[in-house]
Order: sequence, then C-alpha cells, then structure tokens
Amino acid sequence: MVTIAAAPSNSPADPYAAREHHHNEGHGRRLTSAFEALEAYPVLVESRNRVLRLFEDAEPATADVVAAIEGDVALAVTVLRLANQLDNKTRGRVDSAVKGVEVLSPKTVHAIASRARTFDFFERTAVWQGIPERFRLHAVATQRAAERLAREINYEARDRLMVTSLLHDVGKLVLVHAYPGYPDEIHHEARTPEERLQRERRELGVDHALVGGVLARRWGLPKSIASVIERHHAEDCDGEAALVRLADMLAHYVLGGSISPTDLLAVARLVGVSPSGLRTVMYELPLTASGGRPRQVDPSPMSKRETDVVRRLAKGMVYKQIAGELGLSTSTVRTHLHNVYGKLGAMDRAQAVLIATERGWI
Repeated sequence: MVTIAAAPSNSPADPYAAREHHHNEGHGRRLTSAFEALEAYPVLVESRNRVLRLFEDAEPATADVVAAIEGDVALAVTVLRLANQLDNKTRGRVDSAVKGVEVLSPKTVHAIASRARTFDFFERTAVWQGIPERFRLHAVATQRAAERLAREINYEARDRLMVTSLLHDVGKLVLVHAYPGYPDEIHHEARTPEERLQRERRELGVDHALVGGVLARRWGLPKSIASVIERHHAEDCDGEAALVRLADMLAHYVLGGSISPTDLLAVARLVGVSPSGLRTVMYELPLTASGGRPRQVDPSPMSKRETDVVRRLAKGMVYKQIAGELGLSTSTVRTHLHNVYGKLGAMDRAQAVLIATERGWI
C-alpha cells in the first residue's frame, strides 16, 4: 500500500521514516506529473468534426453547440476552464456548457475545436492508446443515466448535472498516468464500483474521486463541480453527488458491469427515486439511443407553477388530479393553463405539452 502523505518522524535517524518520506515524495511527483499530462488530453476527432460541421452553413443553434460540448470530456473541460478564467463577474462561476457558450460565444467554441489536439480511435498513440474513447463510453453512459434520473425527480440544476456526470471520473485519468498498473493491478478481482474504490484506497491511499476533485480545482472549475466529483463515492454523499453516484451505478449496469442491488436502492432513496421509479429507469436506459428529450437552452416563458401543471398534464393527469397534487383549486389549474397557451402560442393542451416537451421545458 502507498500513501500520499506521512507525518514527519521526530527522529531523523529513523531509517524507516526516511524511506517512507522518500516513498511519499515519489507519489507526489507521480500525481503532479499526471496532472500536467492531462493538460494535453485530446478531443476526439469526431467531436471536433461535429463542432466544425455546425458552422459550415450558418450560425448554429446554441443548443447544438452545447450538445457537442457535452459529448466530449476534453472539449467540456476546455470550454469550462476558459470561461472561468475571464476577468469578469462570471469568473469561477461557470458551471455548465450552457453558461460556457454564453460567456465565450459559439465562435470561440469553434476556434477551440479548430485548434484542439485530437485523438482518433483508429490511430492509436503510445501516450493515449485507447483511453479517451474507453473513458468517454462510461462518462456518456453516466451522463445519460443522470439526465434520465433528473427527469424522474424533476431535478432543476440539469445543465450543471450534464457536466458533473460527464466529468465525475476524471480522477481515473490521473491515476492511469500516475500508476502504469492502474486499473488492473489495483482493482484485481474487485467487481462493483464500491469494491474498486476500496481497493484504490487500500493500495494507493487515495481514490479517483478525491484525486478528481483536486484536478477540478487545479483547473479552476467552480466548487459546485469539484465538490460533486470529489464526493460522488462518499458514504454520506447527498444532493447532486448522490445523484451522480446513482447514475454511475446505472452506467455500470447498462454497460454490463456488476452493481450491488442493496447499494443501488440505498442511493436511490437518498435522491428520492422510489423502487418502482428505479425499475422504470433501469428498463428504459438501454433502449435510449441518445440523451433523451431536448435540452432546455432557451429560457422557458412559463412560471414554475405553470411548468408543474404542464408536466403533470403530460403524464395524462386531469385537472382534478393536478389540483389535488399541487394543492390548488381546479379553477386555478385552468387559469394556469390558459396563461400557458398564451405564452407558448398553443391552441390546446396537447399542443402545449408538445411544444414544452420539444423545447425541453418539462
């Protein structure tokens, strides 16, 4: 087992303490070198090409630019880092690709993609081999699971969640560079995410979540992102960290990995997903070819209460049911829907639901 830090010995003549100090200095250098290596982490060739194609004819829709960024780890990191370095009121506060595009502009994203180092799956390099593509598979699977869970519980910080779920395992990239035997020699026969994490702590003295949080802070990403990355495997995690942990478990499940049903149900309870809701999500995820419904990029004209009403209308609930669940009168529900029709330019309930769904507002 190795550790990152050791208490100094009171006896300089202690040969064991000297060896331990040298041992830990070696780990510090390994991690520092790995952090530096990730400055050159490449954008996938296909990710770069998709961004460039968006600009071939005219100014692309912001939603399309955001989707391209959220589909690539290196692209997302670069946009967020640059957006958080600007000397203005948003410095250190840009926690989503949506805000990143707003702060930098789509043209800047185009320039970033044009100049980015790239990795091609068909042209392996000695440095990266197949790491970027393999890493992306789990990252995107977790992101899709998180998006589906967010809809299940009406989670509001969806834009940030798309980033935290995509980057939740960046610490593994550090450990891959710091320790050539990682992950095979460290994880051995550990099967579940929890078992692998315990092996990391036992063999390395740290785990990928902790290292990922350190990396996110080095990159200048907001605390709201770094904290989720750092805590997504913590036993006492809650909020978005717990949501990402559940999404991570579901990603392992979808990709054929082993997960603990007991742990899965326990984390689901933490984020407010019932066993029946979890069954539905687990059934639907492998059938979803993309991230699901459209992203909400343009602001919704509906108030929170109007959105609550339309969301329940989309589930097939009638006025009386909606009123009872929201603690309103049926006449108030009708008033909310009348206002919604005007705001969305809808003729009836079906059209209102369709418009709100297509634009990602419910």
